Formats: sequence, structure tokens, C-alpha cells
Amino acid sequence: MAHFAHTTSLLASLLLLLLLLLPHSNSSDEADFDDNDFESSPVPLSDVDLLEFPLNLEYLEAEFFLYGSLGFGLDTVAPNLTMGGPKPIGVKKAKLDPFTRDVIEQFAWQEVGHLRAIKRTVRGFPRPQLDLSAKSFAKVFNLAFGRVLKPPFDPYANSLNYLLASYLIPYVGLTGYVGANPKLQGATSKRLVAGLLGVESGQDAVIRALLYQQALVKVHPYGITVAEFTNRLSDLRNKLGQKGLKDEGLLIPRYIGAEGRISGNVLAGDSYSISYDRTPEEILRIVYGSGDEHVPGGFYPKGADGHIAKSHLQSE
Repeated sequence: MAHFAHTTSLLASLLLLLLLLLPHSNSSDEADFDDNDFESSPVPLSDVDLLEFPLNLEYLEAEFFLYGSLGFGLDTVAPNLTMGGPKPIGVKKAKLDPFTRDVIEQFAWQEVGHLRAIKRTVRGFPRPQLDLSAKSFAKVFNLAFGRVLKPPFDPYANSLNYLLASYLIPYVGLTGYVGANPKLQGATSKRLVAGLLGVESGQDAVIRALLYQQALVKVHPYGITVAEFTNRLSDLRNKLGQKGLKDEGLLIPRYIGAEGRISGNVLAGDSYSISYDRTPEEILRIVYGSGDEHVPGGFYPKGADGHIAKSHLQSE
């Protein structure tokens, strides 16, 4: 009898183990790659708009980095993520050295993951119309220098140009995440934004470090140093954002540097070396290139998407 009881217990244990090992339709592995799956933890309605808004920049980063390194974008690697949005204008493969191409490809796949993560949490919206043409970037660089650069700046011409163009992108997104975080209510929302912020900050740090290595190198054919390019671009973002100093180049006055002791500025931060924050309105002013969240342009010729961005377009 004791032997029978022991055998029954053993069979029950084996059956339980088999059940645990069987694949489940709702497994986390499948959820990770289902673009239409949502996190089961509820997201407060007050968080939804703040979580959806960053998709505008994540789309831009994904397309710029994918095309720059591989020569194709979301329509090839993850068409479901576009939700039928229009293809970006003018983006193409850059002439990158092997090391830079490797780094940018890593960024590209990270951005695909960011899109998946946000869309697992909130529904999101289709990819907006993006203008990532050389002409679009040239306009930004002309604005930064207050004159027309000749020849027009081409982000796809070489590795250094591409890194300078990349300097424009992750930093704006990370300041947006810093600004959104204290406004979020839900734990899922805060965890998502903290995770996104960590990687966006890392991307920005890598770009700044690679440029800092060449800070005193003159960019051909302009005869202007890399450091001066970054300072001008940061000054432009401060001007367009209209909220004071929230952007710093690679070489700055010593009194602005960390603890007022150093002019090297591989990471940007306030007087306490804390990341600056930006509101969605500030970000729209910058990425539109207009200094006005109601006037689209720049990388978003038809405006950004989502409730926050559209509310400003509709207010005109």
C-alpha cells in the first residue's frame, strides 16, 4: 500500500512538472515579439499620452539608424510597427567605417525594441511622415551657424558627418523622458520610461564620446572643429526650446562644467550634473525647427502624431 502511495505521488509530481514545461500561448517570449500585445498591468489614462508621445522620436531614431547602417528601415525589419504610416523621405545608407556602422546598427535594433516596448504598453499611432533627407539636415546645420554652409551639410557622406547628425537625436529624446518621469502615475509607466531613458542616455553618451575624441578635428570642407559644431547645435536647441540652458556642447566654459572645474563635457548636465528635462512642447519646437509647437516642419513636415502633438496643431 505504501509502495502504491509512493508511486502515485511520483506520477503526480511528474505530471505537474510536464504541465509546467508545456508551452503556453501567453508566454512572455511570444509577448516580447507580438507588436499588438499590451502589458497586462493597467496604465492610468493620465499616463497614456505621455507614453505615446515619445513614439515620434523613437520612429525617427529607428529609421535613421536602420537606414544609416543597413540601407533599409522598419518596412523591411518590422513592418507591423509602422501601423501603415508613410515611408520616410530621403533617408539612405551612410558611408560609414566598419566600427561606426557596427555601433549604429546596435542603436538601430535597440530602437526597434523601444517601439515594441511602448506598443506593448499603449496602443500608439502610425509612423508619422518623417523627412530625413540630407536637405532636411542641412537646414538644421544652416540654422545652427546662422548662414548657409557650402557645400550643404550631408549626414550620409561619411562617419564623422553621420555622428554629428546623430548628435541631434537621442539627446532630445532623453530630456523628454526625464521631463515625463515625475508626471507619471503608474508603476508600469515609470518602469518603461526609466528603461527607455537608460538606453537613450547610453546612446547619447556613446555618440558624444566618439565626437569628443575628435573635438579639435576640423570637419572637411568647412574648417570648423567638431566641438564648435556641437556647441552651435546645442545653442540652436536651447534657442528653439525657449526654456534657457538645457543643452551643452562638448567643450564649454569652465564655470559651466562639472563642479565648475572642467571644460570637457562628454556628458551634459546641470550645475549638479543632473540630466536636463524638457516638456513635449519644448521638444516639438526643436524637432519642428520652428521654435513653435504649433508650426510643423523640420523632420516632421506634417507634424508629429499623438494626442499631445495634435492638440497643438488643432489649436491654430
